[in-house]
Amino acid sequence: MRSDAPPPVLSDGYTDVPVGKVAAVVTYLEMHDPPSPARASGHATAGRLDAIADDLARYRALYRRIGEPWLWFSRLAMPEAELRAILVNPEVDAFALTRGGRDIGLLELDFRTKGECELSFLGLVPEAIGSGAGRFLVESAIARAFGRPVQRLWVHTCSLDHPAALGFYLRAGFMPYRRAIEIADDPRLTGVLPRSAAPQVPVIER
Repeated sequence: MRSDAPPPVLSDGYTDVPVGKVAAVVTYLEMHDPPSPARASGHATAGRLDAIADDLARYRALYRRIGEPWLWFSRLAMPEAELRAILVNPEVDAFALTRGGRDIGLLELDFRTKGECELSFLGLVPEAIGSGAGRFLVESAIARAFGRPVQRLWVHTCSLDHPAALGFYLRAGFMPYRRAIEIADDPRLTGVLPRSAAPQVPVIER
């Protein structure tokens, strides 16, 4: 049974988003078998994966650097105890992609649902986008996920993410199977992110 069951169906047409909120179209994608034949990444210099464990300061700093341009906020707003419980869970693998002694990418895999793996987070700091590190991360994710007895690897991305994100997952071999609308408090108004974050998404507060 899928852990990401669909929400109630909304009516067709336009739906107003309340003031102070942001809305995104979310696309869910899945993979039941790793791509065949297996492809070597060809990006041996992309960096190395370093387990983050319960280093919350490191995790949040990297999450912020990667996600601030795209309004990532969930892990920044999450209580420290809740986030720590996730990261230390043996069924969750969180890695920093490091290069030259600097963290440039994040990869997080969640195996807590039996028989499947969620690719919870995959992202790069702005200066690493286009360097091949993203392909290295997604291929690492696929290899690690199907290195365990799982029948499904799934991920979701949304219309607030990098414009190339959806195509990136499609090229990696994921198949779309569901769309949803997500509405949340604008994290720039709650103070989770600065007002300068994601200038391509207008702030509407009155």
